Amino acid sequence: MQKPLIIHDPVHKTIILDEFEQMLLHTRQVQRLRNIQQLGLVDHVYPGANHTRFEHSIGTMHMASVIGQSLSLEEEEIRKIRIAGLLHDIGHSAFSHAVESVLRRNPHLQPVVKDRKFIKHEAFSKDIIRMMPEDNFIARYTESEFGTDPFCFFDEIANIATGNAYAISKPYLAQIISGDIDADRIDFLLRDSYHTGVSFGLIDVDQIIDSLTIKDGNVVLGSPDDSDYGNEMALTAAESMLISRAHHYTAIIHNPKTQAARVMLLYALEDALEMFRNEYGIEAAKNEIISFFTEYNDKDLLGFIRSHASEGPLRLLNDLLGDRLYVPIARFSQKMLRPSTRMALATIARHSVAKMKFESRLARELGDVLVDLDVASGVPKSMRVLIGNEESFFYDESALANGLVRSISRQLSLTTFAHPDAVAGMDGSVVSDQMHKVVDELSPRLLGFIRAEQYLPIESIILLFYAIYNIFKKEETGFISVPRLRHITWLYRTIHQLSNHASLKNLFEYDFHERYGFPYSDKAFEDIQVLVAMGIVDEDLRYYEKHGRYRQRYEYVLTHDGTEYAHKLAGSYAHEFRQIENYVQINKHSIPKDIVTMPLVRYTPQKHI
Repeated sequence: MQKPLIIHDPVHKTIILDEFEQMLLHTRQVQRLRNIQQLGLVDHVYPGANHTRFEHSIGTMHMASVIGQSLSLEEEEIRKIRIAGLLHDIGHSAFSHAVESVLRRNPHLQPVVKDRKFIKHEAFSKDIIRMMPEDNFIARYTESEFGTDPFCFFDEIANIATGNAYAISKPYLAQIISGDIDADRIDFLLRDSYHTGVSFGLIDVDQIIDSLTIKDGNVVLGSPDDSDYGNEMALTAAESMLISRAHHYTAIIHNPKTQAARVMLLYALEDALEMFRNEYGIEAAKNEIISFFTEYNDKDLLGFIRSHASEGPLRLLNDLLGDRLYVPIARFSQKMLRPSTRMALATIARHSVAKMKFESRLARELGDVLVDLDVASGVPKSMRVLIGNEESFFYDESALANGLVRSISRQLSLTTFAHPDAVAGMDGSVVSDQMHKVVDELSPRLLGFIRAEQYLPIESIILLFYAIYNIFKKEETGFISVPRLRHITWLYRTIHQLSNHASLKNLFEYDFHERYGFPYSDKAFEDIQVLVAMGIVDEDLRYYEKHGRYRQRYEYVLTHDGTEYAHKLAGSYAHEFRQIENYVQINKHSIPKDIVTMPLVRYTPQKHI
């Protein structure tokens, strides 16, 4: 038997790997991660950020076992989540998410593997993990050690590693690796903070792990002693993690220098792929992209760009590698944009083909610049809290958590970059004015382009709010009365019902489950949070008493900006909107609502001079 391998890690200190883990660690697929930086090009901003996906994978393995031991899992379950943690990033492309961005923007380049389009690294990770038993040594060891078919074993590991919780008999195993509070996130927040030197806030790892428990096969937050104080500490610990995630976006992802490096690499890689496709054909290009996720490391990807990019993008790459980053000359955050423009840009940014068209058109209008439109992704969604014998959503129990979700949801940036040699001849205020003009003219047209290609489910929720508003809204001299929805669960149920309507199912395209006792959709939750964050819908906190305990819930009302946005939207969905209005009219007496009356001047936004 091989001796345990001891690794000294700067974040977790001592990590010990058993014989099987060492066997997997030394595979070509895992070793490739040694030369893929965890944060891509962030070392241009934070020089210490040279850590790799290799060490992050080892750290995730370690954190998974710490969580598993705290949850008193069986030894074999802990071994499975450790293996899944070690392999969870095995299909990651070089330079973090740059290749995925190119594929989302260029559907014609998306590779097909086993009759399925692969775009995200998780799909490649799952496929690579499932093929691990093709190595005879791994297959034989798996069979003797776990007493099961190696391919069945690694199929389960693939689902655990990629968070496919309900494809396995024990969902909590996948939730430990990929959930709202998981081993992956804990490790990368601790590791990124350590290597960048940026404090994202104190993450109370011990308290977080001690606050996790298993109920009905799912990982939930809950105090071991079930006391009010214990529950408060559980919430506080989980809140610390959300604070860190919000700071992570601000300090790293939306740092203008990080954005500049990311967009420079993106444009150079995009050009190199198109040049390669023109020379060798589309199938050769798709096969090369598969290699990006399975064979290439960061150095290999740079070599590909050098070999195939045209002259201009090659200069872009050389500037990037020479640390001559393009300089931001104008930058809009959500605070600088009116709600209708925010909403339009947030929608465009989530549809990559339109995003590319928007950035290209804006760059042409402004001259020799690069443009980057970016929004936060990975909004925390469905973490559950156990209070006594009852479950509820973490974000319903914690006003701070709800605010942090909204904070992450609203992170939007539109930035124009210019070559450092050209900045002296540019007037930032003039560029900013030009940007405002083009954005206001271009964003509605691009939304029309998206709608011509596909329905936008987030707009279906706006139309539902608007139908309710139209039916119950009243205006009297100087006052307005508007409906405020009392329960988000009513929204879920109604969206679910409309998604089963023959002519509305494509517009209300949400996947629902009933594991919480009512129809629930992660995507619908995320879209509602985006509407709140962008100023289309307002969210009010209300308290109510239940079983001797005061609980909180959130109520929703369409804002004045939301009504103006929805009015224009209804014209693009005339047939569908009539059906939504008919549904609301028929069911109006069962809508849980309050009618809120206020002076018209309070409801209508006022410009301050």
